[in-house]
Amino acid sequence: MRMATLSACFSGFVLFGFVLSGCNRASVPPEALELALPTDDDLRDRLDRAIAFTASNRHLNTKDQAGWQVVHGILVYGRDYQIYNDDKLVPALDYLLGGGALRGWNMHKGDHGVEAVLEAGSNTGQGHEDQWLGYLSQCDLSPDEPIMVAGQRYTIRDLITQAQWDIYDGMEATWTLMAFSTYLPLDTSWQAKDGSTWTIDRMVRMETGQDLDTSACGGTHRMYGLATAMKRHREAGGKLEDDPQGTWRRCQDKIDQAIQGAREFQQPDGSFSTNYFARPASSPEISKRISTSGHVLEFLMVALDDKQLEEPWVKRAVLHLVECFEKTQNFDLECGALYHAAHGLDLYRLRRFGPRQPAASEPTETSAPLSAAVETK
Repeated sequence: MRMATLSACFSGFVLFGFVLSGCNRASVPPEALELALPTDDDLRDRLDRAIAFTASNRHLNTKDQAGWQVVHGILVYGRDYQIYNDDKLVPALDYLLGGGALRGWNMHKGDHGVEAVLEAGSNTGQGHEDQWLGYLSQCDLSPDEPIMVAGQRYTIRDLITQAQWDIYDGMEATWTLMAFSTYLPLDTSWQAKDGSTWTIDRMVRMETGQDLDTSACGGTHRMYGLATAMKRHREAGGKLEDDPQGTWRRCQDKIDQAIQGAREFQQPDGSFSTNYFARPASSPEISKRISTSGHVLEFLMVALDDKQLEEPWVKRAVLHLVECFEKTQNFDLECGALYHAAHGLDLYRLRRFGPRQPAASEPTETSAPLSAAVETK
């Protein structure tokens, strides 16, 4: 049995790429680009194959991989995501929530709930504050979902209450905002351990004021958090004109600017800029394009309205990522890049065509041989 695996640090060689040096983007007529687009049925089928291959043929394991890699896989596939434990495929989410041991998945009892240990900048453990909570909140888990920590039963709610207690002004609240805007009433308020009063509005104002260029992954995660909050605000009937502090207007303006940057700096091949929202750029490395385009697409899938979602520039971006997935099936890819791209594709598939069927867990015989253990940094 053969399968493809992932590496946390891509080896750096160039695959199937090309350099756009000196290319005048305006020289490619939009109508010419649109003529090359596949039909919706063809794109849907290719999407399904790409997403399914990543689930069925890129299995991680509890011996060689760590929490950072596995949680990124859970972000895409939720309870359907499987990993090897003692040579047996098990549901990764159930394994972790049930108290299964995994390097980097470190939690302990806190003074107001359960605290996930922060390992800043880690590609093994939780690299950002409340990163685990933020990603779990995107997996349709109830706040009452049980979680075992040091042999004791807690719930996701205990992670939330601890995060509420620990919040402070100036923190990187990107993943905290994802979770709070998913789980908490929008009008809720609470007191943090420094005695200050917090609301989701205050969090949105803080995150909106941050610089994207100095944020993780070009600010794409920060924008995903803000877009998640804005989506919840609109679903609750919130209107920009009924906001005396202007919090949500500034949030929407920042979202609109990021959407405009993504579209304006999109490359002729459909990829998004490798400098994210800052300026146009491309790379001959397919791994780099998967990472940057995948992160931007993931944000767009929460930020765009239904009409924008059907525009050709979005379809070209999705097609580019699908082609990248098809070309790299026999190669190791960096986990964060791959899974964020897969998440973006899966969200597009859901919004455009409805939910897909879960992928079969058994790998196919057409994938690459199992490679060495995943590297971490």
